[in-house]
Amino acid sequence: MFKNNLKIAWRNLRNNKVYSFINIFGLALGLTVTIIIGLWIADEFDYDNHFENKHRIARVMQHQTVNGEVQSNETIPLALEFQLRDNFGDVFENIVMSSRNNGRYLSVGDKVISSRGRFMQESATSLLELEMIEGTRGGLKAKNSILLSQTTAKSLFGNDNAVGRVIVSNNEHSMEVTGVYKDIPANNSFTDLGFLMTFEHYKDVRWSWLENQDTNWDYNSFDLFVKLSENADLTAVNTRIENVKKDNDPRGDTFDPRLFVFPMTDWYLYGQFENGVQAGGRIDNVWLFGLIGLFVLILASINFMNLSTARSEKRALEVGIRKSIGSSRSQLINQFLSESFLVVVFAYIIAIGLVLLSINSFNLLAGKTVSFPWTNPVFWGVSILFIILTAFISGSYPAFYLSSFKPIKVLKGTFKMGRNASLPRKVLVVTQFTVSIALIIGTLVVKNQIDFSKNRPVGLDTAQLIQIPTSSQDFSEKYEMMRNQFLQSGAVSQMGWGTSPSTTIWNYSSGFVWDGKPADFDESFAQMAISFDYMDAVGMEIAKGRFFSRDFATDSTSVILNETAVAYMGIEDPVGKFIRFKDPDPNDIPMQIVGVVKDVVNESAYEPVYPQMYLFGHGTGGYYFVRLKEDKAIGESLSTIENIFKSNFPDLPFSYDFVDDEYAQNFIAEERIASLSSIFTLLAILISCLGLFGLASFVAEQRTKEIGVRKVLGATVTNLWILLSKDFVILVGIALLIAAPLAYYFMSGWVEKFSYRTDISAEIFLIAGAGALLITIITVSFQAIKAAVANPVKSLRTE
Repeated sequence: MFKNNLKIAWRNLRNNKVYSFINIFGLALGLTVTIIIGLWIADEFDYDNHFENKHRIARVMQHQTVNGEVQSNETIPLALEFQLRDNFGDVFENIVMSSRNNGRYLSVGDKVISSRGRFMQESATSLLELEMIEGTRGGLKAKNSILLSQTTAKSLFGNDNAVGRVIVSNNEHSMEVTGVYKDIPANNSFTDLGFLMTFEHYKDVRWSWLENQDTNWDYNSFDLFVKLSENADLTAVNTRIENVKKDNDPRGDTFDPRLFVFPMTDWYLYGQFENGVQAGGRIDNVWLFGLIGLFVLILASINFMNLSTARSEKRALEVGIRKSIGSSRSQLINQFLSESFLVVVFAYIIAIGLVLLSINSFNLLAGKTVSFPWTNPVFWGVSILFIILTAFISGSYPAFYLSSFKPIKVLKGTFKMGRNASLPRKVLVVTQFTVSIALIIGTLVVKNQIDFSKNRPVGLDTAQLIQIPTSSQDFSEKYEMMRNQFLQSGAVSQMGWGTSPSTTIWNYSSGFVWDGKPADFDESFAQMAISFDYMDAVGMEIAKGRFFSRDFATDSTSVILNETAVAYMGIEDPVGKFIRFKDPDPNDIPMQIVGVVKDVVNESAYEPVYPQMYLFGHGTGGYYFVRLKEDKAIGESLSTIENIFKSNFPDLPFSYDFVDDEYAQNFIAEERIASLSSIFTLLAILISCLGLFGLASFVAEQRTKEIGVRKVLGATVTNLWILLSKDFVILVGIALLIAAPLAYYFMSGWVEKFSYRTDISAEIFLIAGAGALLITIITVSFQAIKAAVANPVKSLRTE
């Protein structure tokens, strides 16, 4: 019976090629989008699944209250490690202190590479579950030992064994390779771990102050990772450690620090906090695309249901004959579900082909490495279930509807569809375009928010500006020499030096007082040390006072504030006033404010600017900021300064970043979301238009005789076009009225998460509405005009 049903289904598909194409291709597009989104969601949930003990690995974080607002920070003070190690060994199986991610120059002979890694304590190898290729996990015992990733080792030693070899870090520290570990897979919090050095070696690099931090609770500059004991309860652990810092920090009452353990299972998808409360994160995007995938599949299924029910009158005679010769209703239901199953199978096969064709482009756009899961039984099991459910859902309404026809009425010719027969189709069309219009509005809001943030004044002139990392001690005391050579080369117009990159704040400080400071004010400033020429080089704008200058010897103890800091401190006429340390060293000199600069967006362009102070830098270590001359080709200028760089630092690779590219990275996640949303929205619109095209074709075919009569009686092509189009336009208008408030409600919630945000203007809804109506008119007009210009004599004869 099933074989016979499939034969009949195949015959019906061949006899109605246009409708079959619309059904199959529309459903294939819907399935393609759903599969790709499904693979993307699976990849998101797969983040950090490389770790077998993911549920037990965590990082220690803290909430701090600054002027009534709770801030959640990943960095903690070094002194905390000893408290946890000494007093909480029963709940922590492993405790690992770590630096932040660091860039280092690694060299062997004439070969030099730039790599990123961490300084971590010995037991990090166990916590990170490193799979060793050479050596053992115990390779971080000696102070000057280093472990390399497989890729880093191959870059330095080729296919030779690396263990026992000596490499030089930043051209100053000799390190013995004691092990090589397999690269940590992509989709992982530690993917870019190119090397591991000992935390004990950390104090020998640049951070000599580290030796005095064992009991200092002020410097929140380190990462602390833990592995919970097998039976440890997370809530109970958080309750026990919550007040450890507050009880031990002499200034614990100032910021009310509250410690908590943040599990690895939440790092990626649930890493956002608002006022001390976990408030989602990337999981919001997962839900967003999950809903888009579901809606697109629903749109494709609606097309099938619409076209099947629309053609029911054409198949009414077939149903009547089959029932009169003994077919039961269940047999007819099976027949129509078989047709639905055949359509879905064809659509799924086409969808797989489309996924394979588009997956590389999707990965490039989404920044992913998703691959098709050929060998994953779960995927194929879900696919089979998916086909069955989609076939049943898509075909259930027409199957049960068509099989309910009375054979006597059909065969006598007295069967009529009824006045409300088209109502379900109209509801489905409204549903389709409600979803499509809502997606259009959402996509426009996302794009507007990104453009609004990208066009925000950043406070720097990023064009023609590059930053060169200067982490090696080779750069010590060479800034003035390098600046003179760069300026004399004719390729550089200005150059400065700073302790942090242009897009990141590396240091925060508190403990300052100034005249007029409120007694209960808890201050926190971003800090950056800079050279005399830094602000000129990066194109900052002065608001009051002046930049640092070589003409003023006292500038070595002066400070420059940004406008946000001045407002934050509540100072009027700040230039000439002083800032002092609350508990000063006898040798500390009060810092005089010599200038106020316009705000610079250092980090997120979606958040307010942080209060910042710029101090004069007395050392070297950070970045050179080099402005290339505009009248010279960029490639020529880069070649010139590379030659100068290599002549002074022959053992170091020349590396740099364009500052405007670095700023662009601030928007990359949201831009990817916007791009993917745009593509999926376009596909949703295309699917809706396919269904609309099929319905318009059916309506025109159904009203052939009416159109012929009207033409004979003098109706024009325009009259007939309006007659056939107006119903669809009205339905889309209704969809717009439903979609607009729904989209506004949900997108208002999305925009609210940005502190620096755009308004949702009426223009967006006008564009979405006009676009939907125009698309509808264009889609319907083809069939309407085709029917309107047909020869009425031929139409009447056919009827």
